[in-house]
Amino acid sequence: MPAQLQFALEYLRSGGWVMIPIGICSVAMWMFIAERLQMFRALGSGDVTIAEAVGAVSGGAALRPVDGLRARLVRDFLAERSGYPDIDGEIVRHSAMKLRNALRARLAAIAVLAAVAPLLGLLGTVLGMIATFDVIAFFGTSNAKAMAGGISVALITTQSGLIVAIPGLYISGNLSRKAKHLEIMLDEITTVLVRHVRGQTAFSREAGSS
Repeated sequence: MPAQLQFALEYLRSGGWVMIPIGICSVAMWMFIAERLQMFRALGSGDVTIAEAVGAVSGGAALRPVDGLRARLVRDFLAERSGYPDIDGEIVRHSAMKLRNALRARLAAIAVLAAVAPLLGLLGTVLGMIATFDVIAFFGTSNAKAMAGGISVALITTQSGLIVAIPGLYISGNLSRKAKHLEIMLDEITTVLVRHVRGQTAFSREAGSS
């Protein structure tokens, strides 16, 4: 067994059972972070312009094969459009709402996992100190080796909880700011497309009355 792996296993073993939920929190949090980073990178790069989005909705231009935020909104709308401009305005809003929910997905879970990790570390601290005091009550202060086990649990779990929480909270804040920026872009293109679709309604009514 490699020395690094053996050291890691010994480190986890020294922290006691509290290291299991801390490890689960860490793995789940980083899986969610990786998924969010991948999605935000796709939404923020290679997008269409507002003019291209309006042109695609009007049927006068083909949408470029990109996966940006505006392009996804236009594709979702084109897949569900009814052909009735009044209804299509609501379809644009509905498609934008689904994208907004997708932007916010897992952000709360990341923040919660990052906040739970130091609490689990604190739980390990309390359990380690209780174990230490039990040893002192039974053996006194003469058995340093027995006391070291409880102190080791207290310190290792606290350290592990902070190691998970600090980068998690920092990245959670960055992801929330990125999601907010994308939501502003989404609101902008949604307003433009809704006005464009409703403008088609007004134009069709004027043409029918003339």
